Amino acid sequence: MPRAGLTPDLIVRAAATLADREGLDRVSVSAVARMVEVKPASVYAHLGGADDLLRRLTQLALQEMAERASDAVAGRSGRDALTAWAEAFRTYAFTHPGRYAASHRPLGRSDALAGAGPRHTALSTSILRGYDVPEADHGHAVRLLGATIHGFLDLEAAGSFDHSAPPAADSWPRVVDALDGLLRAWPTSR
Repeated sequence: MPRAGLTPDLIVRAAATLADREGLDRVSVSAVARMVEVKPASVYAHLGGADDLLRRLTQLALQEMAERASDAVAGRSGRDALTAWAEAFRTYAFTHPGRYAASHRPLGRSDALAGAGPRHTALSTSILRGYDVPEADHGHAVRLLGATIHGFLDLEAAGSFDHSAPPAADSWPRVVDALDGLLRAWPTSR
C-alpha cells in the first residue's frame, strides 16, 4: 500500500535532489525510497520502476531548463538572446549537475514531443530568427548550437579543461562569440 502523501512528483523531485547531490549514477529506486523514508515497494506503487523514474527525471530536467532558458531569452534577440540562452544552460549545469546529466538521456519520440522538447525547439528557433539562417537550415543550426554548448558544458563538468590554461570560464564567452559569428555568416543558399 502506498504511503499517504507520497506522489510521483515528490518521488521524482527526491531523485533530482539525489542526482544533484551524489550524481545521476547513484539514482535508483532503493536510494530514492531511503530518501523519502519508504520501502522500495511504495515507490513502485507510484512509478513503473527504475526506467520510469529516470524518464520522469529527464523530463523534469528538460522542463526546468526550458523554463530558465525561456525566461532568459524573453525580450532579447540576436547575440543577446544567444548569450542569455547559453548562459541559462551553463548556470543550470552548475547548479543542478545531476539533473543536467539526466537531460542528456534519450527519450522516446512520444515522450519528447509530450514534454519540453517542442519548447526547446521553439526557443532555439526564436534565437535563429535574430540571424539570417534560412528556415530550411534551422535543424542544422540547432544541432550546431546544441552540440557546441552542451559539448563544452559536458567537458567542463568532467574536468577536461582543468589541465591547461586559460580557465574554462575564460573560454566560455569566446565560444558564444564564435557561435554568434557562425550564425551571422551562415550561408543563405546551398
